[in-house]
Amino acid sequence: MTEGTPAAAAANTGLAPDIGRQMLTWRHDFHRNPELGFAETRTARMIAAELRAAGIEVHEGVGGTGVVGILRRGSGGGAIAIRAEMDALPIAEQSDFAYRSANSDRMHACGHDGHASMLLGAARHLAASGKFGGVATFIFQPDEENGRGARAMIADGLFERFPADAVYALHNLPGLEAGRIAVRPGPTMACEDTFAIEIAGKGAHAAMPHRGIDPIVAGAHVVASLQTIVSRALDPVENAVVSVTDFRTSGARNVIPGSVVITGDARSFSAPVGDSIEASMRRISAGVAAAHGATSDVRYDREFTATVNTPREAAIVAELGASLFGTEKVDVNCPPLLASDDFGALLEHRPGAYFFLGNGVEGANGRALHNPAYDFNDCILATGAEFWVRLVETQLPE
Repeated sequence: MTEGTPAAAAANTGLAPDIGRQMLTWRHDFHRNPELGFAETRTARMIAAELRAAGIEVHEGVGGTGVVGILRRGSGGGAIAIRAEMDALPIAEQSDFAYRSANSDRMHACGHDGHASMLLGAARHLAASGKFGGVATFIFQPDEENGRGARAMIADGLFERFPADAVYALHNLPGLEAGRIAVRPGPTMACEDTFAIEIAGKGAHAAMPHRGIDPIVAGAHVVASLQTIVSRALDPVENAVVSVTDFRTSGARNVIPGSVVITGDARSFSAPVGDSIEASMRRISAGVAAAHGATSDVRYDREFTATVNTPREAAIVAELGASLFGTEKVDVNCPPLLASDDFGALLEHRPGAYFFLGNGVEGANGRALHNPAYDFNDCILATGAEFWVRLVETQLPE
């Protein structure tokens, strides 16, 4: 299924013979020409053109640069949607592939080039020879990395304009054997909340600290105290993480600054846990700052909502994966990840499931997502496309 070359992988599926070659061409083109969130203009134009060439109804500019393809068959009243992302990351690629990024400061370090190619390949196959009755909706989404693309498409009337009974998405997963499927009902990916805490003191000469209020000392105590949120303020059975990722001051070698800014992010699997983290952060920051004679101001933003699979749709993914690839290739209750994906915003509006497709364990395919030396595994293009084709055909029977 996924051994050997991409062509061999495609040949072992029921896909049209040329789909494997097309997906490989698209994937390498997307990889060579990465575009950041809401700037995926070339990528979107190319996808729209390929969909039109297949006779698929196309809607462009949905939620900014989003593209939606609609394929109708027969008189069936059902409709399902499948989402793939288009955006890249502001990372300088470290590889010597012939198709490496042509932009020194951007690359597809998360595999969205592969996800988009899979869905495009499935759409082309379904348009040519798909056996289903109903409506298949292909969503090519902008700006997943910043968590704004799904909400932008929803705000632009995604589900009102293109009704769907359920919505699905996959993400490649380095470290998981190529072609394996991992899914679970319930919380699958975490929300991501970002925070910025400003501690305001009073600047002074470094030789005369008694004449000021040192925000660095106060800020350091705030950083240490934030570590008690997960260990002492939350129920131990809840999964969460609070990470400080930056500590900025305006001080100099001999100047105690007037303020510091502490930034970072917090992740959990439910809104109530996020609420508790925010409340604890505000309480700790205010109390610790006051103990040092300083003040605090906390900005807490909800960037990504948690991705929570509905049980029925998660079971559909598990059963279809087992029927296509064998039960030994499917983990039906994989551990949740504290990484985030804005597909969770779509699941707030429709039932659905998000699952992982193994990207491999060796070389560039096994390197972590967002790593400058990562690469999507071309041998799973056919696996993902075949899964999407069979999902449409089984959930929308003729």
